[in-house]
Amino acid sequence: MNYAPFHRFSLPLLAVTLSAFLTGCGGKDEKAGANHEGAHKHEHRAPHGGTAIVLGKEAFHLELVRTAEAGLLTCYILDGHMESFIRIPAPHLIIETTVSNLTQTLELLPVANAATGEKNGDTSQFEARAAWLKTTTNFTGKVFGITIKGTTFTDVNFRFPEGNE
Repeated sequence: MNYAPFHRFSLPLLAVTLSAFLTGCGGKDEKAGANHEGAHKHEHRAPHGGTAIVLGKEAFHLELVRTAEAGLLTCYILDGHMESFIRIPAPHLIIETTVSNLTQTLELLPVANAATGEKNGDTSQFEARAAWLKTTTNFTGKVFGITIKGTTFTDVNFRFPEGNE
């Protein structure tokens, strides 16, 4: 039996069939995934159980963790999926908070960590202490400015503990 005609058309036929299969099965529906507020809510879990603050369009996140007993607010700088820490060279972060119509400014200072090699000027963790953090569980805030990997984010508003996602 002569298989020459079959071989001549088998490769193009296979290519067309495979292309049709891949297009119809498993392709990403950009319209469904483009709107994070559509059919499903797009959320990330904060690694320390804190409040997630999104920067830009999911470019980066801040995680705020309040330690009531110490009157401490810790801020972690994270990637867009809240999976990896991002070090920045900032000397401090400034957050303006409003509690019961009283505006207060928190200056979060860099935290060195010998275990990770992080140091002042190259860290992903910042902290501030304030007596009111011991008793206040809810407040609104604004991050005045933070630069991460060359992108500056300004006037980022949030609610604590809800976040801004």
